[in-house]
Formats: sequence, C-alpha cells, structure tokens
Amino acid sequence: MLPLYLEKLTLTELQQKAEALHQFLIECKICPNECMARREEGEKGECHSTDEVIISSIGPHFGEEPPLVGSHGSGIIFFTNCNLSCEFCQNYDISHLGMGEKASTTELAKVMLHLQQRGCHNINLVTPTHFTPQIVDALILAIEKGLELPIIYNCGGYESLETLKLLDDIVDIYMPDIKYSINENALKYSGVQNYWEKVKLAIKEMHRQAGDLIISKRGIAQRGLLVRHLVLPNDVAGSKTVVDFIADDISINTYLNIMDQYRPAYNANKYEKLNRRITPSEYKEVVDYAFSKGLKRGFEDI
Repeated sequence: MLPLYLEKLTLTELQQKAEALHQFLIECKICPNECMARREEGEKGECHSTDEVIISSIGPHFGEEPPLVGSHGSGIIFFTNCNLSCEFCQNYDISHLGMGEKASTTELAKVMLHLQQRGCHNINLVTPTHFTPQIVDALILAIEKGLELPIIYNCGGYESLETLKLLDDIVDIYMPDIKYSINENALKYSGVQNYWEKVKLAIKEMHRQAGDLIISKRGIAQRGLLVRHLVLPNDVAGSKTVVDFIADDISINTYLNIMDQYRPAYNANKYEKLNRRITPSEYKEVVDYAFSKGLKRGFEDI
C-alpha cells in the first residue's frame, strides 16, 4: 500500500496545500488557540514558537504501539514546544522548557530520508501541530528525493478542522491523544478553551479521512486512526465519557491505547488531584468499561 501522498496527490497539489497552511501562520490560527501571533515575523505564539522549526530528537523508536514499531522501529521526529500547556506534562523538558535544535526545511527533509534509510516503518511526527506548514514543505522535498514511508501525525488532539482538512491525503495514520472530556479540567491543567468540543470534531475528521487502523499481514500499521488516552488520578480526564465518544461516535473498531503510565511530573505537585500515580483499580475500571462498550483493539492483552 502506497502512502496517501503518493497515491492521491501530485507535487503541485502538495505545494498548494503547503501554501494554504502557511497562510495560517501570518496571524497564527494553525490550531484552536488562534493566538494571531505573527510567527513568520518572529513573534512567538501560544506554542512558544516562531516559524523556526525546533527538533528535540530523532531516530528509530521502539516504545510505541506494536503495529508502529514492527521490527525496525517507528521513525520518530520529536518537535520541541507544544500548543498545549499541560501542568503534568510527561515530556516537559521538551514541550515546556524548549530543549532542542533548530532545523531548516532542507534539514528536516534529510531527517525523513535518513529514517527511511535506517529501515523505519514510518515517519512519526510527535507534537507536529505548530509546525505543520513547515513539515509539509519538508515532505515535498523528501518526496522528490524518494521518500515513500507513511506519515504519522502524533498530536495532543487540540487541532483545527481547517488545518486537518488540508492534511487530507497527506497523513496516513492519525495518532491523537484524547486528554479530557471535561472542559474545566482542560482549562485548569492544560490552559486551553473548549478542549472537549474541539477534540471531538478533530477525531471525527481524522476518522473520516483515514478510517479504522489498517494493519498489514506483517503486523505493520499502514493507514487509519489510533487513539491514545492517559488515565489520570481522581478521574480528572473523565475517562468513561471519552470511551463513550469513541465507541458511540467513532467506531468500536478503533485502535485505542488506554495508558497507565501517568506520574506526577512538571507542576503536578501543585495540584492535589494530580499529585499521585493512578491506582490499579482506577486503570482497571476504565479498561473494563471500554470492554463493556465493545472496544477491544489496542488492549487485547491487558
């Protein structure tokens, strides 16, 4: 199966999408924050970024979901900064403290090709939202040099519909987090407005574009939607409502990774409800509920 960008689009069509995405940076509305920062003029947006791409790490990664990792790893490109401001961020040194190195469009394209040469099964763009226009620019250069790996859009779920629609036929695998079903908690702990409404619209659009996750006979993900949900202590995330949405409004065949690795990080110790790990019973309650709703893909072996 060819990546969508090779199957569906010409380089001219890709260039048109890139140009449309760059229009969103003039007064930035690339994500639902719509902070209107003039990032191409050096202003920093809510994501703490100008238009200069910053990368924290690259390379084959073996800690992702099995269908992404395969035998040669997922080709991680971890971007610095984020359009969310999570007080419990598990990668706060990258997403909040800005650790990373600047990369030009040409350098980013070379990274993609390097990961392909190393045998990675995909290009896994981690926290890509705020650099989406530049990523598409780099993708065009990489395609011209022979890139033919599927693209993973690995994001926090707080996405603009207008941006996502321009990514149609570019992204093969959408891998969003759904962090909350409770807007008050999203505002308090991640600093964003109307998260639940925005993430529901985004997930529906992602599924419309990519469908349920398709896995090859070799066990490698090729196309589709993979959702992650981190269980938080004291049900801060509103996990059962998240499960209801996936099962009732998306698909019971959704590949859902219900995660149990929460630990108090960054500023979590300032908040009583977040200042501990989750208990086994809290995690089991969410998993059991997901099973009761008919969801099974992604945690069959739990």
